[in-house]
Amino acid sequence: MTLLSEAVRAGASPQELERAEPPREYTAAYIHSEDTRMFEGVADKDVRKSLRVGGVPMPELAPDEVLVAVMASAVNYNTVWSAIFEPLPTFRFLRQFAAQGGWASRHDLPYHVLGSDGAGVVVRTGSGVRHWRTGDHVVVSCVQADDQEAATHADGMLGAEQRIWGFETNFGGLAHYAVVRASQLIPKPGHLSWEEAACNPLCGGTAYRMLIGDRGARLKQGEIVLIWGAAGGLGAYAVQLVKNGGGIPVGVVSSPAKAEAVRRLGCDVVIDRQEIGLDDRTAYDPAAVIETGKRLGRIIRREVGEDPHIVFEHVGRSTFPVSVFVVRRGGTVVTCGSSTGYQHTYDNRYLWMKLKRIIGSHAANLQEQWELNRLVSLGRIVPTLSAVYPLAEVAAATRSVQTNRHIGKVGVLCLAEEPGQGVTDPALRVRMGEERLSLLRDLSPTA
Repeated sequence: MTLLSEAVRAGASPQELERAEPPREYTAAYIHSEDTRMFEGVADKDVRKSLRVGGVPMPELAPDEVLVAVMASAVNYNTVWSAIFEPLPTFRFLRQFAAQGGWASRHDLPYHVLGSDGAGVVVRTGSGVRHWRTGDHVVVSCVQADDQEAATHADGMLGAEQRIWGFETNFGGLAHYAVVRASQLIPKPGHLSWEEAACNPLCGGTAYRMLIGDRGARLKQGEIVLIWGAAGGLGAYAVQLVKNGGGIPVGVVSSPAKAEAVRRLGCDVVIDRQEIGLDDRTAYDPAAVIETGKRLGRIIRREVGEDPHIVFEHVGRSTFPVSVFVVRRGGTVVTCGSSTGYQHTYDNRYLWMKLKRIIGSHAANLQEQWELNRLVSLGRIVPTLSAVYPLAEVAAATRSVQTNRHIGKVGVLCLAEEPGQGVTDPALRVRMGEERLSLLRDLSPTA
């Protein structure tokens, strides 16, 4: 443990943090370029075989960057994609970024430090950073936007050079230290522990943009929202946002434990996948899509009296054709991913003849992230953390997400020594209630 790491853990003052030199090497979770073909021809691409934890060199800071001592991080599905080198190895992203030259050149390395969530302490700031100081407690948005692109000033997600930190860039959050742009920083809610704060930005922000943001579905009071994978990282925030916004969340889950989780989060209707007979045929068989869609539609109408206004879609190939079929006339399917496959087949007649819409959505711009963080700070949205692993066991944590054995978000302790640290506003935490802030912690099958 370095002097700076010890100072951060001890809650040292900004002056003491400035006096402690950053280490030349730090511990991180990473993948290596020499392993990119290791899963060719392998049925079970087990991420525990590709994820490594060890020392990596400390990069130099660019003028618009800060060095964050990461107290906690979280696993996202892009960590799984990175570790199985699909749909393509992320080293291609790093090479493309490095081709810009200048500071971007640092990212093209034979190792890729992963992680797109993080909470920690600012320990160094670049010469161009104005609004953040050493000692600030922060959470990190996953989006690196290019402020020199015109489109960025309309919406940070529209710039061609927008990238996801720790997935399309190096030096991510599953590490003791992370390099981030100042434009990624958000104040950490004082009533949350490090691991609770770290789990919110990527999935919470993504769900906010999909449902609430100007370029998303723009949820209105009373609207019925079908949420696939409602107990997962994205779905658990979608349930809360729909309920908090006056909508009616209808969640689809795959186990009794996950059903209990989404009920605790406020889901009005919970449907087991087995109940609708969803199987592999729905990815390619039009008859199976209609059959499954009709079953699902009957259940939703039985429970709430109407077809859904919005479908919250991120599962992809296995659910997307049913989503297009089941959403009401004039309704919206909003999608941010495809964890079961990117090639979607659906009957376009149900889209054009019933005037439905499909909206593509990706992460969240900084304003949307701050709006989501405000809701978290007010206690309107709570962390969906269910399990916490030490950084040394990040491969097992990622495996639980890969095999869909997790509930909500899976946290990873980095420099934090144990769960529960980092609360700076205990009075607010008491007012919000410990039980409410830990809704899912006794449910995770991986805990």
